[in-house]
Amino acid sequence: MEVKAYTKYNRMSPKKVRQVAREIQGMDAAKALNTLQVIPRKSARLIRKTLRSAMANAEHNHNLNADDLTVSAIIEEGPALRRFRPCARGSAHPFRKRQCHIRITLTD
Repeated sequence: MEVKAYTKYNRMSPKKVRQVAREIQGMDAAKALNTLQVIPRKSARLIRKTLRSAMANAEHNHNLNADDLTVSAIIEEGPALRRFRPCARGSAHPFRKRQCHIRITLTD
């Protein structure tokens, strides 16, 4: 049985979120939650919030014990906000403010 939870349009670079998501890949849900609590990064807080949602979905919607399930997290790139920064001689350089989607799947 697979249980999913999504968080979309996070204002955080997918590269930064993937670094934390790789740490919890394949862990039990309860152990992953404890690990994320120790990591001092904004992305860990976002992933922990999504993981809690997936665990709640497992318990309420599917009557499963969430502590026994295994975590697999997928970080997808969302739409990027395009901005411009002024530079020399009246020109402008573009830069992108990236967003990401977090999908956490719990499997038995």
